[in-house]
Amino acid sequence: MIRGSRRLRVLVVAPSRYPLRQPHAGGLEAVVWDRVRWLRARGHEVTLVAADGSDFLGDVPEFRLPVPTWDRRADASDTMYPPGYADRLSSAMEAALLRLQADRHLFDVVDNHSLHGEPILWSREAGIPVVTTLHTPPLEPMLDAAARVVDHAHRFVAVSQATAQAWSAEGVDAFVFPNGIDTDRWTRGPGGTRWVWSGRIVPEKAPHLAIEAARLAGAEIVVAGRIGDVDYYERMVRPLLDERARYVGALRQPDLCRLVGESAVALVTPMWEEPFGLVIAEALATGTPVAAFDIGGVSEVLAGAPAAAVVTPGDVGGLAAAAADLARQAQREPLTRVWTRRAAVRAHSLAGRYREVERVLAHTATQPVTVRRAPAVSW
Repeated sequence: MIRGSRRLRVLVVAPSRYPLRQPHAGGLEAVVWDRVRWLRARGHEVTLVAADGSDFLGDVPEFRLPVPTWDRRADASDTMYPPGYADRLSSAMEAALLRLQADRHLFDVVDNHSLHGEPILWSREAGIPVVTTLHTPPLEPMLDAAARVVDHAHRFVAVSQATAQAWSAEGVDAFVFPNGIDTDRWTRGPGGTRWVWSGRIVPEKAPHLAIEAARLAGAEIVVAGRIGDVDYYERMVRPLLDERARYVGALRQPDLCRLVGESAVALVTPMWEEPFGLVIAEALATGTPVAAFDIGGVSEVLAGAPAAAVVTPGDVGGLAAAAADLARQAQREPLTRVWTRRAAVRAHSLAGRYREVERVLAHTATQPVTVRRAPAVSW
């Protein structure tokens, strides 16, 4: 329930590539799914713009975005669109804007998590305040849109200092507002002997390096997550699978929590400028130590964790040694999992951030707005 803050009417714009539902397509979808659920639980009126098939969608057809479909499974990708989809999405975004302009009086603020540039422009096109969360390294369409809303009621927030710095270098300033997780759902587990890797199965997440590290250390590893690049999986991951390196697919949150919580150590292996790394916070909340490549916002998420280690990106040997050491430490000191969980709750709990989320949305909602008008026609 809301205490000390007014009830907001929020239009949440989700990323459009995948529906918001379990098992989550990735950390971004999990974050926005939690945001909608949490804002509603707090008593705010939330309307969702998201891919068709998402949870929480209402009955406004213009707020249902098309989902990309692939003729061949082997072509499916997290980075490319099938032919014609970009045009379909642009048309859907235009329809959503027209509906927003007609129903502007029903909303106080837009909470934008889309990777499409158009929702950024809604502060100008519909005269409504917008908060855009930057979940990725800089994207050209979003940079172009950001340059066009300088004088409008728009606020940018970034999920880590590393992400904020990357966007600032491109001329977009944002203050840092890290992601959170539901620590009532991500609960402490008993640990175990096997290692675990979870996330999207894509080259930039590099699960094959986690498997190689486990093999070097003589450890069993379980890999969980959605295959976001079929070609990469078939070439780099599948050949490494055997009785000591298993792939269990994409899991719903309770099952993933159980898997991670019953593991000795979680490996996190980004080979790109990782904006945040939600799987890090999730693992820590289960009490499981984390060994990770030190890139992007990884160290920020691990800050203060009593059972964590980072190594140079791509250093498989260093990762194997660090993970084995963390597993041994946790085995020698059973309270390690208690301390790790406690630190994660303090640092990453959604419950600990609700006032800040509400403050940002409410403050932005009060900003004066202007609407771009079509130029007068001279006869």
